[in-house]
Amino acid sequence: MRDEKKPPVFVDAFAGCGGLSLGLLRAGWRGLFAIEKDGFAFATLQENLINDGSRYKFDWPEWLEKKPWTIEALEAAHRKQLTKLRGAVDLLAGGPPCQGFSSAGRRRHADPRNQLVERYLEFVDLVQPRMVLIENVRGITYDFVSGDRKSRRNFAEELVGRLSKRYHVYADVVRCSMFGVPQQRPRFFIVGMLKSEFRKLGGDVTPFGRLHEIKERFLADRGLKARVTSKQAISDLELNRTGKGPCPDSKGYEALLTIAARTDYQIYMRDQYSGQISDTRLAKHRDHIVERFEKIIDECKAAKRLNVQLNREMRDRHGLKKMATRVLDPTKPSPTITSMPDDLLHYSEPRTLTVRENARLQTFPDWFVFKGKYTTGGDLRAREVPRFTQVANAVPPLLAEMWGESLMSYCVRKVVGKQEAA
Repeated sequence: MRDEKKPPVFVDAFAGCGGLSLGLLRAGWRGLFAIEKDGFAFATLQENLINDGSRYKFDWPEWLEKKPWTIEALEAAHRKQLTKLRGAVDLLAGGPPCQGFSSAGRRRHADPRNQLVERYLEFVDLVQPRMVLIENVRGITYDFVSGDRKSRRNFAEELVGRLSKRYHVYADVVRCSMFGVPQQRPRFFIVGMLKSEFRKLGGDVTPFGRLHEIKERFLADRGLKARVTSKQAISDLELNRTGKGPCPDSKGYEALLTIAARTDYQIYMRDQYSGQISDTRLAKHRDHIVERFEKIIDECKAAKRLNVQLNREMRDRHGLKKMATRVLDPTKPSPTITSMPDDLLHYSEPRTLTVRENARLQTFPDWFVFKGKYTTGGDLRAREVPRFTQVANAVPPLLAEMWGESLMSYCVRKVVGKQEAA
């Protein structure tokens, strides 16, 4: 059996800014290293989870340079060391980038980012972790059909099928708003458990059954409730309460100031942090945009269309071509978090949300600092991961921590050593 005194070990592939890693570290896992190719996202990961003095920190191996990596480059440079990890990694976490699968954008069968699924599976074969935890958007479960409708491809089915050769595989969609996250976005998870070490699981002891089993106690231990509204998450960041001042990291911009937390959820997100909260830079809305936002907020409230996209009549009336614009409903969780800052309007103030407000809706603690550009555009959108995108792409740390606690129980109870197997 595994030594229960030593924490189980994980590696995070396609780590992004570190939402999944943060949750696992908080749950007591030992992080070995993380793989992330984007310079902005890796800078955030390094600032919060790699550098000396971090609250939660990877035990980064000496043989691995602390820099952005693609999986291909990492394998080419350190294949020998990676092969030596076989038998030493309890969990390979992370999921390939989701943009090519997302129903919020243009789904493309040939999107090169979709091919990262193959890179992930190759890495699984190389390292052979005891468990895998993969997260992606629900769009990965939908079929891609060619233009002539003669061919069909489903990446989720391919992932499950390929992993099933070596792992007991469990897959399901988890709605974040049921797990203390103030966001309704459904997320698709795959959990694989190595057949050679884990007995066949079934019924209520499957990973998803276990996740639901621990939810109530997990949240209660942290003073949290399963359902959190947008207002409960960000009301302490309302401009009419905080006021504003010069933005510390963006000359010429203003930012929200910090005031006392107002709800149990906000207190938990502060996580004993008492300084000025970062990433509260306000957008520079022109006067006619502010006036437009005021009218849109009032109309959505009157028409009871909060948390849903503006209808065509509203878009035509305000001269909007964008279809995804929504006004937050303060009495419900946010519908989603996207990489486009103007997809969501504040529930009472004529403005878009700040990076920090989006981070709150994703359950990032207030001490977690984001690095890199705030936004990007044009062709760079496919090559850069600025702050808004880092937050949107992340697994909510609170949900990741719950997964970490749930899966850790299998490391202790379900791993069968050679002696017990005999």
